Amino acid sequence: MEYREDGKAEMSAGKKLGHTVYVGLGSNIGDCEGYLDFALKKMAGHPRIELDRVSTFIRTKPVGPVEQPDFLNACARLQTSLEAGELLIFLQQLEQEAGRTREIHWGPRTLDLDILLYDDLVSDDKTLTLPHPEMHKRLFVLEPMCEIAPEAVHPRLGKSMAKLREDLMKVE
Repeated sequence: MEYREDGKAEMSAGKKLGHTVYVGLGSNIGDCEGYLDFALKKMAGHPRIELDRVSTFIRTKPVGPVEQPDFLNACARLQTSLEAGELLIFLQQLEQEAGRTREIHWGPRTLDLDILLYDDLVSDDKTLTLPHPEMHKRLFVLEPMCEIAPEAVHPRLGKSMAKLREDLMKVE
């Protein structure tokens, strides 16, 4: 996997590592593009992760009651041999390395990494809910997901990312 400076990922001749995962990335403090690049490079450099596709970075308005700067968001598709819990721990370590603090719910952050889909796994575990419970309600997730995987299906709702985006756009 080559991660280019223009934000695009190119698949190398690496091996498929077992699980297909979609990760949402966001930042709205400091060097937002730098934080997203940092996370993508760390994921690409992990021996058990193959970064497959990366969406364009998009500017979006924050969601929730806290006044804060706009976000820079993206989504990435990866192949991994890490189990879901192991991947979550790795992503949380990257957030911490980027200076993420969890002081205000839905507040500003240097780096936010969310596992959106992990294969077709459905889980209500207290530490990791899959698929991400709010993804189908968020254009800042569905727009980049449709760029890299419009055919990916939400395992609880049985709808493609393209259909979820279409449905959400009718409501908003």
